[in-house]
Amino acid sequence: MDAYDQFQETGARSDIFDAFGEPRDYWVRSTRERRNRVYPTKPLIGFILNKTKLNGGWGEQSDAAARLHNSGYIIVDQNDQPIEPAERYKHLMNGADRIRLCALNYFIEPAREQAAREVSIRAQDLATAMGLKDVFPNICQALGGGKFQTLAQVPPPKSTDPNPSSSTVFTYTLNSQPEADPVTDTKRKPSPSALNTILYGPPGTGKTYATFRKAVEICDGAEAVAAMDGPTLKARYTELREAGRIGFVTFHQSYSYEEFVEGLRPEGGAGEAGFTLEPRNGALREIASLAALHDCRSSDTSLLTPHDAPFSMGERAVFKVAIQPLMETANIVGNDGVETVALTGQAGMDLSDPRFDQSEEILQAYKKASLVAETAKWSERSVETANCFRNKVQIGDIVLVTKNNKLIQAIGEVTGPYSYHEEAQEGGSHRRNVRWLRMAPRGIPIKAVYDGRLDNWPINRLAAQRIDNKALEALINGNVSAAAVDTPFVLVMDEINRANISKVFGELITLLEEDKRAGAENEVAVRLPYSGDLFTLPANLHFLGTMNTADRSIALLDTALRRRFHFEETPPMPTLLGNIDGIDLSLLLTRLNQRIEYLVDRDHLIGHAFFMGCQSRADIDTVMRRKVLPLLAEYFHEDWERIVAVLGGEAQGFIAKDTLDVPPGLDLAMDGPRYRYTVRDTFPENAYAGLQA
Repeated sequence: MDAYDQFQETGARSDIFDAFGEPRDYWVRSTRERRNRVYPTKPLIGFILNKTKLNGGWGEQSDAAARLHNSGYIIVDQNDQPIEPAERYKHLMNGADRIRLCALNYFIEPAREQAAREVSIRAQDLATAMGLKDVFPNICQALGGGKFQTLAQVPPPKSTDPNPSSSTVFTYTLNSQPEADPVTDTKRKPSPSALNTILYGPPGTGKTYATFRKAVEICDGAEAVAAMDGPTLKARYTELREAGRIGFVTFHQSYSYEEFVEGLRPEGGAGEAGFTLEPRNGALREIASLAALHDCRSSDTSLLTPHDAPFSMGERAVFKVAIQPLMETANIVGNDGVETVALTGQAGMDLSDPRFDQSEEILQAYKKASLVAETAKWSERSVETANCFRNKVQIGDIVLVTKNNKLIQAIGEVTGPYSYHEEAQEGGSHRRNVRWLRMAPRGIPIKAVYDGRLDNWPINRLAAQRIDNKALEALINGNVSAAAVDTPFVLVMDEINRANISKVFGELITLLEEDKRAGAENEVAVRLPYSGDLFTLPANLHFLGTMNTADRSIALLDTALRRRFHFEETPPMPTLLGNIDGIDLSLLLTRLNQRIEYLVDRDHLIGHAFFMGCQSRADIDTVMRRKVLPLLAEYFHEDWERIVAVLGGEAQGFIAKDTLDVPPGLDLAMDGPRYRYTVRDTFPENAYAGLQA
């Protein structure tokens, strides 16, 4: 919104904002007091996504108003009156989840920006702002619940009576100190040059959530993230994941090199029985290819077609053409030297006659030749495929020849009309003349230029609003390497210490070092075992891991891994917890962790996140019984005497201790009595006294 205000004042970023023209239908209300209270949805989302073509409504999840609505912003008309979407739009957020996000965006965060110590939300005010009627029980439940406290990072609020009611007021204490937020703690912020970072800490300290913010910060910069509220950050993280700039994998004991780097997968033979084992990229190779477009920056560069001037996409349509087997001369380049693209897997019927300009004529011809059923319609797959290739693809359009709907292996410009080659083999008799602009035998990830999913049809037109024309032009013009360096990519590796690191990374552990990356002074390339490709890690690919120290200490990690990563601690933060029903949760967690560290070590502390959703004594009891006590039993190997000591002694009553009688028929001399320890069904009133001292 700041950028749009600047555009109206100075004309800055007119390359994006001017493309949307005068706004008409969908607007969004600002969360701040501004000269302009409402803003058009399309230009804002277009600016965020760096796109000039998209829908402004909310009919689809990717439309501008839908994105803002699902991020907790209020969609209004030009007069700032809330617009409630139709119930048929199931992809739009509603109910308590949306109430919580709107309360965060329009009440909590603005108060924080003004350094307020507390903020009050009246149920009627929130309902009016959102355009809701007769939903005060839902609003009060959402505002008073633990989910909102966790989302907004606030302690339980004070509320007025009657509750629930339109007049109920919820007052929240705000902590505006930056050190209270484990995500934005600048004391533990890694240096900008750290390509490989691991966030480590005991369970429940917010490591996984912290990676979301850090990943967006790497991609968009610290200043951009500092201006984002929680919902905006979450929406941006989702956008970057869908665009392929952020990858996410969870390591586990069975995770292997074949899943992470590359492995062999069975592929069915074309027209043959049985299968063959073909190399298939793992999570690392996929995002590495997106980050560096490795196949185009090295050996494939020679396969560029020289241009007298930079190639421009303009208004060209883009079609995906799937060819199997791909890149064979008979399918890509005609024997007479004329460059062509073939439509394989289709019936060998000559469609050159002008009457086939109409899809109905193609349908009737296919019926007459018994290629389709008599009841078939023009939308039948083989008919529509032939019609698309013959009639919908126009001269000047772009074709992307794809493999497995994941890799682009050729990019061409259509230069001629449909032609039929009866002598062609493998069903490739349907042809269009093309000028090949780039060949990439090892493949360019489709995500590099298209953020949607491809279907399994032999040919189809790609949605214009999902095509990154600038990236496609960069591929064609051969200047992708410079663009790649300026565009960071992030691979998030959750629970990195749960896998066998040497087994997962294999020989690629060497490539993690900054001076071994592509283009560095000591660049190292390794030949992969399954594909035989030479592989280097791009310099713009960041690795971001999380590590639960209760599973394995840093000291036990592979030395090769430790020296290649920057480690950032995420400790428990008791200061985020408040006082509930007379129990000081901050002091409780502090005492627990002091005793655990004294008896075990700091790797096995208890995180604050376990208690963030508590709003009553019953909630605290549940957390202690179901989460904290099982963890203590694991930490102390069920040495219940030590567990009782950590909890404040036997008198406090979390654990019942009963003397065991000698079973009948067992005649053994024992060293003293034996005991049974059980967690009490109900904790006594003074159970927490030993943790409050």
